[in-house]
Amino acid sequence: MKNFDKERYLKVTTGAASLREEIEKCADEISKKKFKNIFLIGSGGSIAILQPFEYMINSTSKIPAFAEIASEFILQNHKQLGEDSIVILSSLSGTTKETVAAAEYCKAKGATMIGLVGEHGTPLAELVDFAIANYAENDFAADSINIQMYILVFRLMYNNHEFPDYNEFIDELQNVPYVLLTVKEEAETKAEAFAEKYKDENYHMLVGAGTAWGRTYAYAMCVLEEMQWIPTKSIHAAEFFHGTMEIVEEDTSVIILKSEDETRPLADRVERFAEQYTNKLTIFDTKDYELNGISPQYRKYLAPLVLATALQRVSIHLEDKRGHSLDRRRYYRTVSY
Repeated sequence: MKNFDKERYLKVTTGAASLREEIEKCADEISKKKFKNIFLIGSGGSIAILQPFEYMINSTSKIPAFAEIASEFILQNHKQLGEDSIVILSSLSGTTKETVAAAEYCKAKGATMIGLVGEHGTPLAELVDFAIANYAENDFAADSINIQMYILVFRLMYNNHEFPDYNEFIDELQNVPYVLLTVKEEAETKAEAFAEKYKDENYHMLVGAGTAWGRTYAYAMCVLEEMQWIPTKSIHAAEFFHGTMEIVEEDTSVIILKSEDETRPLADRVERFAEQYTNKLTIFDTKDYELNGISPQYRKYLAPLVLATALQRVSIHLEDKRGHSLDRRRYYRTVSY
């Protein structure tokens, strides 16, 4: 595969999976306390990674979950946050200023905090009660954090006498780095064809829902816009028919990310519409990938990982076909803002 370091990828993903014992110990210790809710806090790509877990918790557990953008969260004065709250914060660098500020805010409120970071000793790692570190770089950060989040979130639910199949699910998750390698291979031809066809496209609509929504939001903003400078709108499938549909024309690029959770009919509806009114429809569907070794009942939870994996190959080929490095920035962490 083009521009893919298999050894580094496996180091990151198996490294995340190998943290199972540490993460379970953390979750078990927290579960001994009486907590009333879970906050998932991050910025940019990090909050996008956490958003699907809000959906998973709220559709599986009676524990209320809130996914919040760090900088807005600080200003909001959220009345559900308190000493009996669990706060999970994510920042690969451990230095994202908005997320660090949110951690300081939550610390002052007495909440119990868990930080998912790329390394210990960073500002976020130093602020939280439990720092979980796995080295990763931007290209595989989503994979690393997702794997850790499955263990952490589902263990918390299991300890709350929910999701009794936890051990079976996480046992299967241990093999997911190798499952995702197969997804990359299966996605390669489609990814290259997409990049070739759309290398000069100047606008995309990216649509998703449920466990696919976080990746929809992230890929539009953090990849197509930030890394490729292509104007892109992320649209929730449930909201597509409340305005956005009016600007679809026969040459409008519509990309739909489909998962296998309860919200799939929302994406199906957008697909049926787009098939009639645009000649530029692309579907990335988790059903297209075998996921050998993953039981059918767990597939819906893995949509964030599977879609991220397939789209990583799209990114590599867009970079190549467009001659635009994924690392090129004009403003982000380059100028003051």
